[in-house]
Amino acid sequence: TVAVVILNWNGCSFLERFLPSVCATTYAGAEIWVADNASTDDSVAFIERTFPQVRVLRMTENRGFAGGYNNALDQIEADYFVLLNQDVAVEPDWIEPLVAASEAHPEVGAAQPKLLDEARHSHFEYAGAAGGMMDALGYPFCRGRIMDHLEEDRGQYDHETEIFWASGAALFIRAELYRKLGGLDEAFFAHMEEIDLCWRVKRAGYRILYVPGSTVYHVGGGSLDRENPKKMFLNFRNNGRMLIKNTPGARLFWLLPLRFGLDVLAALRELAAGRRDMASAAWRGSTDTWRNLRLWLRNARATQELIEANSYAPDRSQAPGWYHGSIIWQFFVRGRKTWRAVMGLE
Repeated sequence: TVAVVILNWNGCSFLERFLPSVCATTYAGAEIWVADNASTDDSVAFIERTFPQVRVLRMTENRGFAGGYNNALDQIEADYFVLLNQDVAVEPDWIEPLVAASEAHPEVGAAQPKLLDEARHSHFEYAGAAGGMMDALGYPFCRGRIMDHLEEDRGQYDHETEIFWASGAALFIRAELYRKLGGLDEAFFAHMEEIDLCWRVKRAGYRILYVPGSTVYHVGGGSLDRENPKKMFLNFRNNGRMLIKNTPGARLFWLLPLRFGLDVLAALRELAAGRRDMASAAWRGSTDTWRNLRLWLRNARATQELIEANSYAPDRSQAPGWYHGSIIWQFFVRGRKTWRAVMGLE
């Protein structure tokens, strides 16, 4: 059984546009849910009026992406969960390949479909593209998307492969594993919380798959646009929290100061471009890491204990999906803008 759970916040226009495709899902074991994060628009009334087959969970406060999903999934029973953004359209048979891949391989903990841009189906979409990767300095990137460069989908990523993280825009995960590993970290509120969860999945010895036989189309920025200072703040802050939680202590000793220096350079770059609000957001997000270092070191110890209690196999966090170089160096210095170029395949 698969519970497809859409977390909605004031997304009535997105639901009108994309919920019909989700309801047309052909997988017999699928149940469609909308978890409403205390919306103030007509979302719930619209669903109840137009899609009576969709089950609705109403929450009394907006607890963000992480808290909203944890609250909703605590109340839902299924073998698999799909965390699906409100601004995603799907192909009718999108669930079958994800279930097949997971049922065939018990070591697979999570998976993601191919994410294409809803506005131009010929290109990959920013949030997940053809599967998430991680570089040695803790920068997430994707096959099919390096920084802001989006590749055209020419079939170059049409093979099933292990990745580092699955996009929260359409995250397919074993329900039991989601609960055992503590779900999404609510202290993140939103952004990078799915990467943090996937890092725990890998550390517990599970594989995460990119399954190109499943295709979805994502608008992106449905809740917060990429140019929003709040999103910049959350990305910088949560990246630091994620690194402290999941990086071995000896490596963290040199990585954190280096990342702080790179974050300062990023803030100065925004300032030089005349974007003071974005520069301020980057600075505040980065310095939060140091202000709360002790708290997150304690969190890291608790995370390690949780993973040790629920491990399936040895740590796979530096297995396929981990890039031992620097994506910043490759993109800005060497001018390599595709995953295949970064890997020396073209």
